Amino acid sequence: MGRELAAMYPVAQETFDEADAALGYKLSQVCFEGPEDRLKLTEITQPAILTVSVAAWRVLQSKGITPSYVAGHSLGEYSAHVAAGTLSFSDAVQTVRNRGKYMQEAVPVGVGAMAAVLALASDKVHQVCEEAAQGEVCRAANLNSPDQTVISGSKAAVERAAELAKKSGAKRAIMLPVSAPFHCPLMQPAQDRLAVDLAALTFHTPEVPVMCNVDATLVTSGEQAREALIRQVTGAVQWDKSMRALVALAIKNFVEVGPGKVLSGLMKQIDRSLSCFNVEDEASLQKTLNHFSPASPKPE
Repeated sequence: MGRELAAMYPVAQETFDEADAALGYKLSQVCFEGPEDRLKLTEITQPAILTVSVAAWRVLQSKGITPSYVAGHSLGEYSAHVAAGTLSFSDAVQTVRNRGKYMQEAVPVGVGAMAAVLALASDKVHQVCEEAAQGEVCRAANLNSPDQTVISGSKAAVERAAELAKKSGAKRAIMLPVSAPFHCPLMQPAQDRLAVDLAALTFHTPEVPVMCNVDATLVTSGEQAREALIRQVTGAVQWDKSMRALVALAIKNFVEVGPGKVLSGLMKQIDRSLSCFNVEDEASLQKTLNHFSPASPKPE
């Protein structure tokens, strides 16, 4: 993860070196070599994804590609704020390490759960969650697209909701292999601990507007950014609304920066007419650069 970019671009390698120094261990080695079991621990997963994302972003920036707006899904909102200059990378990588730790410790393993509900309208998903809760926690956690909503909460309640969703017309309802029930009220202990950390950090005015997950509105001040990052721990990720808000601002090109193509896939569900690219390795970087700076036609 990120190894090819680090080998080819000094600015990417410098990003991994900066993360290693900030965290006090070789995150770069875990990213490049594994083992996968260690990489899956959320207090390692979160700084790893952030570091790969920022490394790819810095390579893109070095090639002259600059955004009009930035956005990030859940953890990705930290990458967005690093790109916008709101937070230093060193502060961000240490904070998300703690964020992962706090989230893992907020709920004992096996007590919470998450499930993806496919092809059921979000208002129906909300109804299903209310019906399934039965005094426990069950909420829509990630409103990702018209076709995908992730629910989160107490394990038994989420399992009931998954079954109810299928009976209510969902194409599928799939329990997810996650270590904690993110973006629901069960994460309140993690939110309280993270708020203390975020209060101690310096937040700058973003150099470009940042789309905020929890409200699907643009953040334009450091204080707004801090407050939004606190609230998103228990709040739902309003990804569908966030992307539609950017489309309403006449944005035509979206570039997903970091490992994987999950957000590009969601964008196809939200609006297939938009150009969507991703940057995670040399091949995807070149494809993106060719779109924004097409090669000059060869003389006949």
